[in-house]
Amino acid sequence: MSFIPSPDQALEILKKYNRDEFHIHHAKTVSAVLGSFAGEYDPENTAFWKSVGMLHDIDFELYPEQHCVKAVEILHNEDIDEEMIHAIVSHGYGICSNVEPEKYMEKVLFAVDELTGLIGAAALMRPTGISDMEAKSVMKKFKDKKFAAGCSREVISKGAEMLGIELKELMEKTIVAMRENPVE
Repeated sequence: MSFIPSPDQALEILKKYNRDEFHIHHAKTVSAVLGSFAGEYDPENTAFWKSVGMLHDIDFELYPEQHCVKAVEILHNEDIDEEMIHAIVSHGYGICSNVEPEKYMEKVLFAVDELTGLIGAAALMRPTGISDMEAKSVMKKFKDKKFAAGCSREVISKGAEMLGIELKELMEKTIVAMRENPVE
C-alpha cells in the first residue's frame, strides 16, 4: 500500500538522498511556493502540493544525469503514491522525462521550478532582497540570458503558457509566494 507523505515526512525522505543545503533549500522553496498556489487553487490539497514540491528533485543530487528517471525508482522504494510520482516526474517534461504535466498542480510545478531559481538569484543581487521586488525587475533579468544562465527561460515561458497566464503574472504570483513564505 503506497502512501502520500506529509510535507514534514517528505522533507525527511528528501534528506535521505540529498545532503547539499542548496538542494534542500530549493526543495523547501518550491514546496512553499506550491503551497501558496494551492491555497488559491486547491486549498483542501495544500499538503499534497507541498509534499510534491519537497520531493520534486529527490534524485537530482545523486543522479543528475538520470534526473526524473531515478526518481521513479527511489519513490517506489519509499512506497510513495503513484499520483505523487507522476506529479514529481512530470516537472521534467520535455527535458528529462516524457511524462506530461496534466493536472493544474503539475503545471504549476513545471512553471515555478526554474522560476524560483531566477527570482532567488535576482533577490540576492538586491540590497532589500525579495521584500520589495517587482515582476518588472525579474523580467529584466529574464531577458538577460547571461544572468542565472542555468535557469531555463524556455521552460519558464512554456510553464506560463501551460497555465494559460501571462509570464509577468506568473512572476508576480511566484514573487509574492516566496516573499510570504521565506525559507531559511
